[in-house]
Amino acid sequence: MGDLVASEAATSRRALHRVFNAAIDEVNAAQRATLVSPLTITLGDEFQGLADTLADAIRIARRVRFALMAQDVACRVLVGEVAIDTPVNPERAWNMMGDGLSRARAMLDRKRDTSLYLFALNRRPKDELNLLAMGAGLTAIERRWTARQREDIVATLDGSSVEDIAARRGVSTHSVYKVRTAGQSDAYQLLWEAIHNTLSSIDFGWEDRP
Repeated sequence: MGDLVASEAATSRRALHRVFNAAIDEVNAAQRATLVSPLTITLGDEFQGLADTLADAIRIARRVRFALMAQDVACRVLVGEVAIDTPVNPERAWNMMGDGLSRARAMLDRKRDTSLYLFALNRRPKDELNLLAMGAGLTAIERRWTARQREDIVATLDGSSVEDIAARRGVSTHSVYKVRTAGQSDAYQLLWEAIHNTLSSIDFGWEDRP
């Protein structure tokens, strides 16, 4: 799940609506194989979708954030563990019921939370707390990024090498390293890997083994 931040203060809601819809369409197209039920805009500035695994869900959620950040639009995302009891809707992420959905929605509705990465794991309070702390760390770093830092770090996360980025920008590799260092790229990637590994371990039940 997710929602736009401070959408009511947008200069042009029509323009924001276009950007929001374009980002959701872009991510749905790119992540079609990992979405059980596609990302769906529900109430103006909110969206939700259903992935098969938590690890897929956080990758999808981050992709939405990055697509919107590129257009200077902030959003919050929440990844939660749910058990759907009704038929899954493969066309739109609505008209489904199951354990975990209401708590996830309640967490997203707590507007006083400043973190942009939230997690709702009903049966795993310790994991949830750790993930929330790491999500706050990602948020703190992202909020300090300049546009250039964001572009270079996102490109790195998407698989581009320093040499690729330097060639694309027409600068030296030293310049790219300097930008990434200023944007705390290493700390950011460490937090991201910790979140991804934690969610993957839950998906595969590794944390339940003796």
